[in-house]
Amino acid sequence: MILKTIEQYYTWALIAILLLNFTQRKIPGTNKKRFATIYLASILLLFEVGVVTILARDWNHNLAWGVALVCVALLYFLRAKALPFRLHCVECNARLDFNHVIGHDDNLCQSCYDKAHPEEAAKREEKAQKTSEAPAVLVSTDKDAASVDDIDWDVWEPTEICVITYLFHGDQVLLIDKKTGLGKGLVNAPGGHIEETETALEAAKREFTEETGLSVANLRMVGKLNFQFRDGLAERGYVYFADTFEGEMQETDEARPFWCPVSEIPYDKMWADDLHWLPLAMEGKQFEGFFIFDGQVMVDKRIVLEEDDEEI
Repeated sequence: MILKTIEQYYTWALIAILLLNFTQRKIPGTNKKRFATIYLASILLLFEVGVVTILARDWNHNLAWGVALVCVALLYFLRAKALPFRLHCVECNARLDFNHVIGHDDNLCQSCYDKAHPEEAAKREEKAQKTSEAPAVLVSTDKDAASVDDIDWDVWEPTEICVITYLFHGDQVLLIDKKTGLGKGLVNAPGGHIEETETALEAAKREFTEETGLSVANLRMVGKLNFQFRDGLAERGYVYFADTFEGEMQETDEARPFWCPVSEIPYDKMWADDLHWLPLAMEGKQFEGFFIFDGQVMVDKRIVLEEDDEEI
């Protein structure tokens, strides 16, 4: 009877663990604890397989104790990875709130974390202060800004976050004719939106494969783009370069990929901002760009080279 009850409610327990894992994905600095919930779900699955096998073969129910002991032993062996959770701060022993129990791998309360990372605390306080001082109307009027200097980029928040990846092979680069979505009709590089449950790097690899049929590796981030459009769209993009790939290139519903000599990149058929940062990136310079667009027309720009904060 007990085993049948366990089997009946197992699915709900697994769903609860998976929902916990999805919640952890939204908490910064939560890699170890995310994997811990996966370990716990796997051990729970192992126990369920044992219970189901015992019930299906009509074995002695006492065998479930053996399965439980195996799971407990496995949990003990993997305790460092499966049980990183703490109820109290490891520094001051203060009770942690729910988010710090299930997330934040360092198991520090916010006060102790701020003491250990004073620069981050200062930035967060400064940003909070700017947000409180700046009227909310600032955000709504960013779309009407005539210059990038009219926007407070420290408090500006993107409505969409994207990635774009340039694959280089010898003296050629892979570009696409964009067939759908934002930038339709322009030449661009493969890219797209970051899904809620993935990192920028994961999104870059996925989008590249979806639009070209190729799998890329050895990606490195070379810059960041910030776009404010007059229609209200606020977009941030992470730029990646890659030089390793495999597979067979193919046209998709979203794009027609093609190889282009680096010396013949058709900037006149691309977004207007590309000309101002792509050559810098190919020279090995890290950058961040700020742009205002009205449709496909660039209104204003600012490029900052991160290595020395030189502004262009």
